[in-house]
Amino acid sequence: MDISLSFPSSGVKTGKMIKVETLIYNPFQVNTYLVWDDTLECVVVDPAFYSAEESDSFNRIVSGEGLVLTGQVYTHCHVDHVLGAGYITDRYDLPLRAHENETGSLNSAPRMGEVFGLKLDPIEGIGAFIRENELVPVGNHFLKALFVPGHSPGSLAFYSEEGGFVLTGDALFRGSIGRTDLPGGNYDQLIESIHSRLLHLPPGTIVYPGHGPSSTIAIEKSGNPFLG
Repeated sequence: MDISLSFPSSGVKTGKMIKVETLIYNPFQVNTYLVWDDTLECVVVDPAFYSAEESDSFNRIVSGEGLVLTGQVYTHCHVDHVLGAGYITDRYDLPLRAHENETGSLNSAPRMGEVFGLKLDPIEGIGAFIRENELVPVGNHFLKALFVPGHSPGSLAFYSEEGGFVLTGDALFRGSIGRTDLPGGNYDQLIESIHSRLLHLPPGTIVYPGHGPSSTIAIEKSGNPFLG
């Protein structure tokens, strides 16, 4: 992974009344997503900012857009994706929401952070579980939680049929897939998850991954070397 620090870059993508903004945070270059609609009610997916400069930048973006944060949800709870969890809980009084199977990943996150020289205060735990196929409200719209284990035991993707996009976390990348050599990873399970829950989405669906550039389901079906 690229461990050079860069500050957030952003670009708002609009899809049928629901908007997505990508923010890139921390030494692991995690894609944090803000998702909102015309109500300005907003869900943050994988808030991963680490430094004070990054958290300040996040707050400026939220206030600049006039957004009201109503939830923080996680595709999975590896340390690089949860670096902003405690801050969001404290500042915005929002519980951390993830799949129940991510409890172990979250509990081990502070120890894993030490391996990479990152300080992460202990997090109380998953405040509310997200179930498979649950609809997470975003104003007048919803993100559907798709269960895609393999990279981690409780990995989720968040799909918006109206917006025509899916947030895949570290399950599916542009031209690649998530690593499966971490605790709880399972290569065969990940391939099955991608084929059964992601590749059946409409071909034009935009793929917003946990790291790196976006793609589409059509591109990944035809050109991803891991999915042939």
